[in-house]
Amino acid sequence: MNLYIRRESSKLWKRVCAEITTEIILLAENWKYLLGGLVCQYIHGLAARGVHYIHRPGPVLQDVGFYLLPELGPDKAYLSETLFSFIFLSFFLWTFHPFILKTKKIYTVLLWCRVLAFLVASQILRILTFYSTQLPGPNYHCREGSKLATLPPPKSILEVFLIFPRGVLYGCGDLIFSSHMIFTLVFVRSYQIYGTQRFIKQLGWLLAIVQSFLIVASRKHYTVDVVVAWYTVNLVVFFVDKKLPELPDRTNVVVSTLLPLSTKDRDTKPKDENHKLINGNSGDPADRRLRTQVNGKILEEGNAVHINGSINGAT
Repeated sequence: MNLYIRRESSKLWKRVCAEITTEIILLAENWKYLLGGLVCQYIHGLAARGVHYIHRPGPVLQDVGFYLLPELGPDKAYLSETLFSFIFLSFFLWTFHPFILKTKKIYTVLLWCRVLAFLVASQILRILTFYSTQLPGPNYHCREGSKLATLPPPKSILEVFLIFPRGVLYGCGDLIFSSHMIFTLVFVRSYQIYGTQRFIKQLGWLLAIVQSFLIVASRKHYTVDVVVAWYTVNLVVFFVDKKLPELPDRTNVVVSTLLPLSTKDRDTKPKDENHKLINGNSGDPADRRLRTQVNGKILEEGNAVHINGSINGAT
């Protein structure tokens, strides 16, 4: 038993070391994209903090979701945050599964470059939207009479740029469309594309629907904020994914390609395979049978096959 544990531990350590080496190479080539995506997350937080200064509380608007869904109340508002944290943490841990599991489909660095691209594109649209029109916040700390509903003018520049923790937990005015739904839908769509377990894909969509109801029931957003997020984020992921180079699929190759193929490589690869087939070589690397030409015949695995230049096959 101890011998088995030591042997498996050794295999796992070698697998982790090999994956770290691969990911470091990818990180060295793509760190600018990751850093840019993280910086954009901070800019998005600054924008949400800025709109809070110009937020003016008012009567809660008429909303179909508020009419249909019972209000959870401030004491149960944590339910939506708990589910969101579970979705976020689950997806984050899944992106690092290539370091441990034998079966792997994605490279962690390349996947996060793609996910950040989805997030940034959606958040740019979100910033433009909630700065265009400021709605009175439906959340409890954003209503009339709450001291947190409106921020006083900043006393220093540091107060503006320091968005944690109050700017994240007690924001007002950044409503259309929901940031929680941006992250949720981007993660679910990403797993839908690059994940392998059908049950988890179905569970992800179910959790996204439940998250939508909880956000409205917690009165953190209007129903329109959630509805707009559903079709906007899905369209953003669809079009951005089409524009980005394809990610290499590690399940279909023996020697993994570290970087996605460029457009030129994708165009020339079929030509090379056709050239091999014309010259009598198989396009499949696994097919390496011996072929020799003797007196107008090809000997393939000991069988003689006549060669005739006629298209109709006449002798």
